[in-house]
Amino acid sequence: MKKLLILSAICIFSAANANAQQDPMVSQYMFNGLYLNPAYAGSHDYWSSTLTFRNQWVGLDGAPETAIAAVDGPISAKNMGLGLILLHDKIGVTRQNTAILNYAYQLKLNENAKLALGINAGFSQFSAKLTDLTVWDQDQVFENDITSKVLPRLGVGAYYFGKRHYVGFSIPTLFAYQKDLDFNFDLSRASFLRRHYLLTAGYVFDVAKELKLKPSVLFKYVENAPLEADINLSAVYQDKFWLGASFRTYDAVAVILEYQTNSFFRVGYAYDITVSKLRKYSNGSHEIMIGIDFGKELVKVKSPRYF
Repeated sequence: MKKLLILSAICIFSAANANAQQDPMVSQYMFNGLYLNPAYAGSHDYWSSTLTFRNQWVGLDGAPETAIAAVDGPISAKNMGLGLILLHDKIGVTRQNTAILNYAYQLKLNENAKLALGINAGFSQFSAKLTDLTVWDQDQVFENDITSKVLPRLGVGAYYFGKRHYVGFSIPTLFAYQKDLDFNFDLSRASFLRRHYLLTAGYVFDVAKELKLKPSVLFKYVENAPLEADINLSAVYQDKFWLGASFRTYDAVAVILEYQTNSFFRVGYAYDITVSKLRKYSNGSHEIMIGIDFGKELVKVKSPRYF
């Protein structure tokens, strides 16, 4: 079973019809808005950054390990935003390094809501040490390493938001180009990557003087794979302490803790309990998130970030 996990990762590089979920997942998606949607860039009056470290399926050889760094903030009279994402992901013998620049333009619809349209552009670099694999049947595919496969990529998104609510839709990889394939808008002919369609939404409810509830959802779809949903409910006490529970279809349930130490620093932790067949081989997943907000407008903020 452990070998199968490693070999399945290789299919990302070798199979032209790879249609499974390809982008790394995070449990604390509600605080990784820029990773999901380029239109999220600059959605706050100040600059914000997050560092996320995820160790998935602990105890399983070749299990995914992911690190994501993101920063975004407003520019030009606050109707535009910029953001940068750096990602490192490894599964078995495979490695991915990604750098994405994000841009968003905001339209003020009324006093309580804005609509942002976003675009991102960047590249991903893939490699795989195929010669480190133990194979039962000799195949020339595994005789040489993939030292560097660089793919330019482009994505789009839309983000409707206010102080207490948000709805977003995005295609993080609308187009990508692999130099040994055709230059084509049909992504299946231009690269081994596939389009992921993401829909997110959340709302913050006041239930008592010092207690809020924040439900949120993330739907993920890629062609020829089942629709996947992350459903989360978090309780926020005194705008400092967060306790949440999340359910990811076909995969796991998660417990999420967060502490907002002050107006500019927060730390979060998520533990995923695997409910799929991998639970026999995995000790769950760990995810740590560190957030730092900065900028002169931050001192005017009276409540913390809810998303």
